[in-house]
Amino acid sequence: MCYELKTNFGGTEAVIDDNCGITKFYAIADTLAQKLQIEFINQVDESDTLDWDFKYKDQFLTLHYNVFNGVSIFPHEKKNIRQEHNAVMEVANFLQRSIF
Repeated sequence: MCYELKTNFGGTEAVIDDNCGITKFYAIADTLAQKLQIEFINQVDESDTLDWDFKYKDQFLTLHYNVFNGVSIFPHEKKNIRQEHNAVMEVANFLQRSIF
């Protein structure tokens, strides 16, 4: 499942799976690292939320996990909305074509 939401700032959030556990988050992160050679720049791990920032095609994005909302990807900086939207949707579509 992958669907697109608009954020309050006009950006795009792609929901990868809205009903999954943390194991799937780690599998998604591993897939991004292995197949797209993504390096996670900053990792914020809290008790019920994980936010891992990465750069994809010159856009800073966040791989987000929340125990209640599942896994999503959204832009980190919200500067160039069109390019950020394209990057978010490219990564989300890649994941959709993958096992997830």
